[in-house]
Amino acid sequence: MLVVAWRMYCFNSPGWFVTYHVAFPFLLCPFSSKDVEKERELRTEFSKEEIWQRIEQYNLLTKDHLKMTLGAGGVYTGFIKVQMDLRRPMTVQGSQTRAGEAFYLPQGVSNTLHVSSKTTVKEVIVGLLSKFTVADNPAKYALYKRYRREEQVYTCKLADAEKPLFLRLVAGPDPDLLSFVLKEQQTGEVMWDAFSIPELKNFLRILEKEEQEQKDAVIRRYETYRQRLQEALLEVRGHFD
Repeated sequence: MLVVAWRMYCFNSPGWFVTYHVAFPFLLCPFSSKDVEKERELRTEFSKEEIWQRIEQYNLLTKDHLKMTLGAGGVYTGFIKVQMDLRRPMTVQGSQTRAGEAFYLPQGVSNTLHVSSKTTVKEVIVGLLSKFTVADNPAKYALYKRYRREEQVYTCKLADAEKPLFLRLVAGPDPDLLSFVLKEQQTGEVMWDAFSIPELKNFLRILEKEEQEQKDAVIRRYETYRQRLQEALLEVRGHFD
């Protein structure tokens, strides 16, 4: 209940004021259903009953048969799909007689992991690298969430302790609303001491190759310009001869 009072000057009786009190049977700034839903999604955990309800709703909406299951102890399991968006080469584990080899992962490759509600971002990264038999230090990589808000797409780095399956449950199964992407740490965040000497040398070779390709492209462009100028000069001279 909101009560508002104000005073008005009484013209019929100079010097007198009349006070009015009006009661409004509602809050000044009521929460909309959208605000309530947003507030609920900001929570980091739910009760067992809420988890059960959300899992039931999730399983009804999912279209790829990758459903979630609630265990007796309140821990639930499910699947998350991670897109591998890597720009640098990865080092594959070698054998006892052969050193590891570096290779580029094709763009657009994704992998599906079976995880629990207790699985952290750090454990997801380790699991992904293990599936590809990658020998690189997991600290070189980071897991990002990509989500859509009001027709805008955002990408946000996840902390090592966050639980991806909880985020999947909150967002629902629609990948347009939430998806996961594995990337290298940003340049300012890369811990170069995590790389081995062969890896660092390989990076240098890649940079030198890219530098030479850029030089060759510039040389070819100017050679083309020179050839066209010479042809134009010959054509002009032909008109005067």
